[in-house]
Amino acid sequence: MPKGLLYSLFFIISIPLLFLANLFLGSVSIPGHAILDILAGNEVEKQAWRYIVLESRLPQAITALFTGGGIAVSGLLLQTAFRNPLADAGILGISAGANLGVALVILLLGNTIGSVGGFDLSYSMTIVFGAFVGAAFILAIIMGFASVVRNNIMLLIIGIMIGYLTSSVISILKFWSTSEDAYSFMIWGMGDFSGVSTDQLPFYCIVVSVGLLLSVLLIKPLNALLLGERYAANLGVNIKLVRFLLLMCAGLLTAITCAFCGPIAFIGLAVPHIARLLLGTSNHKSLLPLTILIGAAMALICNLISVMPGASGVLPLNAITPIFGAPVIIYVILNQKKIQYFN
Repeated sequence: MPKGLLYSLFFIISIPLLFLANLFLGSVSIPGHAILDILAGNEVEKQAWRYIVLESRLPQAITALFTGGGIAVSGLLLQTAFRNPLADAGILGISAGANLGVALVILLLGNTIGSVGGFDLSYSMTIVFGAFVGAAFILAIIMGFASVVRNNIMLLIIGIMIGYLTSSVISILKFWSTSEDAYSFMIWGMGDFSGVSTDQLPFYCIVVSVGLLLSVLLIKPLNALLLGERYAANLGVNIKLVRFLLLMCAGLLTAITCAFCGPIAFIGLAVPHIARLLLGTSNHKSLLPLTILIGAAMALICNLISVMPGASGVLPLNAITPIFGAPVIIYVILNQKKIQYFN
């Protein structure tokens, strides 16, 4: 059996088990038979249990499922586009752009949200718009630099500097904002899969699915880019169009996940490397689907760990993701001469 199919089957089996674990485990102890009754639509002893399962745990697990796959694919697209194993939305400053967009919405507009330009906008939708504009703007700047700067290390440094600039602007906004707005922004920045309500869940899943579908349609040009832009152009690939689609796809996935869940670290950076190490290939035909599966599984695991303290509270996601991501990146850095990802 091909390795790609074998690993895909493993994660296809593992993800439903992790999904169920997210429903059965949490800060509130609920009997297993009660959870099964709730999912089956039967009456249970306490109505609070029904609310916890259907309005908290279930949306949170679905959000983790889609967010993990979306962030992982965004990292894979950027690593291929820049031919750089350390490229992702965080290191290249794209997440910082989304942070700035959300900071402008929360810290600058504050309570004025709701009637912008005569249109009634919901709070969450305004945050989504701000995050998308911020992420797309920074990604466009990075792509512009990529057409001039050919050195990958220099490009990463530029991305880091852009991140510092946006952080500086955010710090200034925090200084002049109210304590309530600053606290809201801080909580958003810790990362949390509970930011998508039951009513918002269909919209969130549709937008992430559109980004994932677009990434699947880009598999052939992505494989051509592995051989270099000149070779891809000789094969008939429209480089400018592919770059634009990469911009839209990575920007869309980064913006929607950041807006609702905050800037989730390391999943987009580490998961594509885990998929490559397992498969031993950079062929996106098998790499991209496995990246989606691993990203979803890792997000579900991180969400499950975040509720382990129980009544003591919930751990921020960005305190957990480095536990899985950092060792992978260290391994990649130490073995980058042995591992050929973009050949």
